[in-house]
Amino acid sequence: QVHLVESGGGLVQAGGSLRLSCSASGRANRTYAMGWFRQAPGKEREFVSGISRSGVGTYYADSVKGRFTISRDIAKNTVYLQMNSLNPEDTAVYYCAGCPRYTIPSARPSAYDYWGQGTQVTVSS
Repeated sequence: QVHLVESGGGLVQAGGSLRLSCSASGRANRTYAMGWFRQAPGKEREFVSGISRSGVGTYYADSVKGRFTISRDIAKNTVYLQMNSLNPEDTAVYYCAGCPRYTIPSARPSAYDYWGQGTQVTVSS
């Protein structure tokens, strides 16, 4: 079993930045493809970004491309999401997720076996 904990969310003004972290424990000696998802009120959970098991491959939703950067520190079992130029449409609960079945991350939530509890990101206009 893998336990994921997100941190770094908060309230920020439009144009500001936040860095989310996702720390893994449990069977953390194994690395997985990891993804970040978000869910706004009344909307479905959507893929934001993902990183391959090795950390070489990174993937982004079109809505965040050029503004968000995903990275991982395998030694620390931590994945990061640097979010710049935030706008109110980025307001949501952000979740990190682990995908042990694949080498590269999927945009489908159903491909992920492990989920964090989520961290709220609120961007004011």
